[in-house]
Amino acid sequence: MLIGILRDYTVVLWMLKLGSLVNLSFLVNTRPLASGDADAYLILPAQILFAVSAYRCLFPVRYEHNVVFHDSIFSSIFVTRLLATFSEIALIFLFSHVLRLLNIDKVEWVSALSWLMVAQVVISQGFVWAAILTEQFEFYYYEELGWALIFLANTIASAYLYLTVDALGGKEVLLRLNLLFGIVYLPWQAIHLATLHASAKRNSGRNGAGSSISMRLAIGLKRAVWARTRRTDADSWGRFIGLTWMTCYWATLIPMWVYYIVRTLGAH
Repeated sequence: MLIGILRDYTVVLWMLKLGSLVNLSFLVNTRPLASGDADAYLILPAQILFAVSAYRCLFPVRYEHNVVFHDSIFSSIFVTRLLATFSEIALIFLFSHVLRLLNIDKVEWVSALSWLMVAQVVISQGFVWAAILTEQFEFYYYEELGWALIFLANTIASAYLYLTVDALGGKEVLLRLNLLFGIVYLPWQAIHLATLHASAKRNSGRNGAGSSISMRLAIGLKRAVWARTRRTDADSWGRFIGLTWMTCYWATLIPMWVYYIVRTLGAH
């Protein structure tokens, strides 16, 4: 049975829907904070993340080859990516804002690094849109390289603040979480980048040969809106990398981490 689950993700994708309940619960529980005097720069990005993550748990997709679990307009690659663009920028803005809040000594390079994280996530959005619209897989590599740089910056800034700032009133736990995430995520992302590089080499030159850029973009946009390839096999969903990414990003680790940040800092 276990081997079957590892080869076919039908059960996993159905269980992923439980993540929508988690996210909606967090969304509801942050509403009282939003109506008070809480820090809007924390609350609003968190609410965007929870809402979009709930949607992605209900209608999971994988951009490469337009893979979907449900053959529904709600599984449109274009719609999902549009929502994810706002969600990902909101997420990194929230993390960068945490660094600035904990940077009580106003160290300039830490503040600059936090804003560079936001700039990099915007750049990464450009790469992922380029990958979807041109169907050139190498752009996914550059997108994810950007995410590695973002969390490398977050880890470096967090390490500095953790070692140098004393008067955080118990909030240093947030820096510990940043460091723990960096220690786990950065090696995982190195493996992810290696698989993306290999995938880009396999798919190099397959799409749009001989077409003009405008034609390729038009075709890519049409496919992003309408093309859906229903698959449940592990290969189509990225195997272990894809499974951990969906589970941790949409349904468990990231939403819980963000909710903890909001509860810890939101009212201060």
